[in-house]
Amino acid sequence: MASKFQTKIIKEYEAEGWFVINLIRTSKNGIPDLLCLKEGNKPLFLECKEKTDTLKKLQDYRIRELRNYGADAFCIKDV
Repeated sequence: MASKFQTKIIKEYEAEGWFVINLIRTSKNGIPDLLCLKEGNKPLFLECKEKTDTLKKLQDYRIRELRNYGADAFCIKDV
């Protein structure tokens, strides 16, 4: 289930013209929560973390891996 923070991020990116896909289950563990696509931009992967949640080692690895493939990938945290 998407968190309130994740839902907020989805709405914000969609309002800016991004096509946002919530990646609930993929064939690779640790893939970020959201895939955001917009014409003229690199694919953007976002890992959404609540205030008390932390980025896991595998998630950090996947973010770096996606960047190596040319995508933008980040972890954003609710503050």
